[in-house]
Amino acid sequence: MIAGFYAFMRTLAIAVSPILLFAFVRYSYQEERDHRVGLSLVGCLLVIKLVESLSQRHWFFDSRRTGMRIRSALMAAIFQKQLKLSSQGRKNHSTGEIVNYIAVDAYRLGDALSWFHMAWSSPLQLAFAVGTLFWALRLGAVPGLVPLIIFGFLNMPFAKLLQGYQAKFMVAQDDRLRSTSEVLNSMKIIKLQSWEEKFRAMVESLRDAEFIWLRETQMKKAYGAVMYWMSPTVVSAVMYTATAILGSAPLNASTLFTVLATLRVMAEPVRFLPEILTMMIQYKVSLDRIEKFLIEDEIKEGLERALPHNSDIRVHVQDANFSWNASASDLTLRNVNLSINQGEKVAICGAVGSGKSSLLYALLREIPRTSGSVDVFGSLAYVSQNSWIQSGTVRDNILFGKPFDKELYEKAIKSCALDKDIENFNHGDLTEIGQRGLNMSGGQKQRIQLARAVYSDADIYLLDDPFSAVDAHTAAVLFYDCVMTALSKKTVVLVTHQVEFLTETNRILVMEGGQVKQQGKYADLLESGTAFEKLVSAHQSSITALDTTSQENQVQGQQVLNDGIMPSALLAMRQASEIEISTRGPSVAQLTEEEEKGIGNLGWKPYKDYVEVSKGILPLCGMVTAQVLFTVFQIMSTYWLAVAIQINVSNALLVGAYSAISIFSCCFAYLRSFFAANLGLKASKAFFTGLMDSVFKAPMSFFDSTPIGRILTRASSDLSILDFDIPYSMAFVVTGSIEVVTTVLVMGTVTWQVLVVAIPVAVSMVYVQRYYVDSARELVRINGTTKAPVMNYASESILGVVTIRAFAATDRFIHNNLQLIDNDATMFFHTVAAQEWVLIRVEALQSLTIFTASLFLILVPPGVISPGIYIAITAIRSFFKL
Repeated sequence: MIAGFYAFMRTLAIAVSPILLFAFVRYSYQEERDHRVGLSLVGCLLVIKLVESLSQRHWFFDSRRTGMRIRSALMAAIFQKQLKLSSQGRKNHSTGEIVNYIAVDAYRLGDALSWFHMAWSSPLQLAFAVGTLFWALRLGAVPGLVPLIIFGFLNMPFAKLLQGYQAKFMVAQDDRLRSTSEVLNSMKIIKLQSWEEKFRAMVESLRDAEFIWLRETQMKKAYGAVMYWMSPTVVSAVMYTATAILGSAPLNASTLFTVLATLRVMAEPVRFLPEILTMMIQYKVSLDRIEKFLIEDEIKEGLERALPHNSDIRVHVQDANFSWNASASDLTLRNVNLSINQGEKVAICGAVGSGKSSLLYALLREIPRTSGSVDVFGSLAYVSQNSWIQSGTVRDNILFGKPFDKELYEKAIKSCALDKDIENFNHGDLTEIGQRGLNMSGGQKQRIQLARAVYSDADIYLLDDPFSAVDAHTAAVLFYDCVMTALSKKTVVLVTHQVEFLTETNRILVMEGGQVKQQGKYADLLESGTAFEKLVSAHQSSITALDTTSQENQVQGQQVLNDGIMPSALLAMRQASEIEISTRGPSVAQLTEEEEKGIGNLGWKPYKDYVEVSKGILPLCGMVTAQVLFTVFQIMSTYWLAVAIQINVSNALLVGAYSAISIFSCCFAYLRSFFAANLGLKASKAFFTGLMDSVFKAPMSFFDSTPIGRILTRASSDLSILDFDIPYSMAFVVTGSIEVVTTVLVMGTVTWQVLVVAIPVAVSMVYVQRYYVDSARELVRINGTTKAPVMNYASESILGVVTIRAFAATDRFIHNNLQLIDNDATMFFHTVAAQEWVLIRVEALQSLTIFTASLFLILVPPGVISPGIYIAITAIRSFFKL
């Protein structure tokens, strides 16, 4: 609300400015002047300028601060939602898409509030301007509304066209980011198979499809520039002609320049209305995407039930059917009846695809239940078949957010046969693990997962083939030391293909076709002569097919289990002696490298590199030339009006020459935008090619030390800035530089006395801006490094969401994510505050200059600076807006 009030006050101040200019110009042409009136006009001009400046600064600051909160809330909501997303929801939204919702859509909606206030203040400003035109020209303003309405209606199909391009661009961007995320997560396999060129071609083809809509969008914006500059020219020409014919108002200096000033006031909303419509469309697209994600079904999480006092039952499933599609016609598991007591060790075996892992997912409530009941009493620990490891130290992954308990920690380490590994690590258990555990072997990652489960001290353990990544001896150690000893009093449900361990379990479930075909003890099932016997026979046949060494190892392991005796070799591996776990201190050289940021003033090098990499010297020269010619013709059109009034030319010549010059200048406005878009497109293509070179030619050590989220940030939000923002920022720099030079020349030619005030103030502005730039540069750089951790944490959490939910760690992950979001928001807030700090001081100096210059123009004798009074004021205002 407060930002809306400031937007309204700014709109009022801008609307009053042409009326003040009318009085100011009329006063300057009077032979006999009342200095009290002149001083009052100067005072009103200063007040209006201060109200406009302060209102705008508070409007932008409050809008961006509120937008920052909206963005942070959306990022938090998206992260929280993905932790609760159902299996069907996860199928509809890939990891890359979810990261894109945070990196692109949430950030975009953070800017929506500023544009929302522009959406109503721009039409209001336009209405005030039309009222001023009727006040100045009376009936002569009526015909001018016709081209104004025509240009307004032309904005509608133009905005609709841009909407279609934007929607298609976002779809293409999602496809590219989805594939990019998958490629980055599979880079080790891609490099191992030498598939870099194949997958690079795939990503580049998706970028080419995205680039088509980018090019269409940017090129169409060039036509928007023509509409922006053409509309005030056509409207003013029609109004001047109608006024001359109808005689509704005199075409003198005060009238002509008031109309021009009013049309300049109108030009801003006319210019921004298409962009406002485009931005609103983009916000609607982003909002719809986020809404579609947030309304997806969530997993039906049941509350953890307290342990019953009068029963040993820990898991109870009765007549339950489960389906990934939540459909009774396509069941994944059917007719499941199961009851597991406290301390039981239950093994699940069966052929590949028989439903073993699905049964664990059913107990975790990951698979939707279509009928029956599932009750799990107590806390859970889960070890997934595909290990999920977080970036951080070995200790962090084992503790998993729990307080450090040395006795329990050493128990977990030793029972999972990790003590020897930790002894060999350079920094003991404080050794840093790369993203997704890339610097760990498969067996180490699996044992770290198992140690995490042991350390959690849960009531029920769900282990999904935890021995698949280790050799036979280590598997035996893990089974005896971990499952049978460390978890001896715990309830364990173990999925395994190692038939040799089944004799030690209390019960065996045999899965086939999504059903529990048999359950019972090893000997009983073996004597039944059905599915279980076939499974054991198949396992023995596979052992026979192995080479002699492998066969001997398997026979030895089987004999050990059959005899119930642990051999000395396995006893040695258990490391049962009192061994202190090595913690040699934190790593000096971190595995995951900190994100680099520039230091000091880089000068013009980034801009030079931008042009050189994109080979855009010709578009840049074309943009500069077009801007020079556009500025020259704009000055000529205004100067023609000032001179023509003095020499009393005919109305037809006055309006005709003005219209011809102004319309001709619009051609160069189009060329300027065209060359800017062309430069941006060449740069986008060149930098994306460079990004692909860097990613696909990088060694695996780069991916081990660089979080995937950081790379995805470069490929999403940073690339989006390169696509849309930098080309027009370059155009703005060129435009500003040329207008500074031409404005100084105009002021020096028409009213050189103003330079006495303008130059010292300009020097003061340069000093203030340099003082600001040193701090702002570092703030922007730091702010650029706080976004990637948010993306990285989100993408990492998405991959391990089942484990996070199983360990009931959802709240902790949400809290950690909020801290990362707060860090990002803090740097953004300080960056915005620094920008407003410098702008409010620059605009205060501007107001001082306008006040001094206006005072000088009032006090000089009549005729000294005419006909340049309007040009002087316009030049001063333009100079200090750059």
